[in-house]
Amino acid sequence: MADEGKIIGKISHYFGHISVAVIDLSDTLKIGDTIRIVGGETDFTQAVTSMEVDHKKVDSAKKGDSVGFKVDQKVRDDYKVFKV
Repeated sequence: MADEGKIIGKISHYFGHISVAVIDLSDTLKIGDTIRIVGGETDFTQAVTSMEVDHKKVDSAKKGDSVGFKVDQKVRDDYKVFKV
């Protein structure tokens, strides 16, 4: 298996109608990072191009933050999020 990266959190919510996922972070995340989301049949990688904390656009987020951002594919609660 390829390097899966470092786990930085898990999905806590998914808004299907707007393709936005919320991650509860256990590490830092910033614009430009590449993340990998893994769970169930899902395993994909994408770049973080924008994100929000408390409905405000931010460039970075820290451990303990809940971050919302657009995802390229459907995800579910408790899917793991890695930084690659």
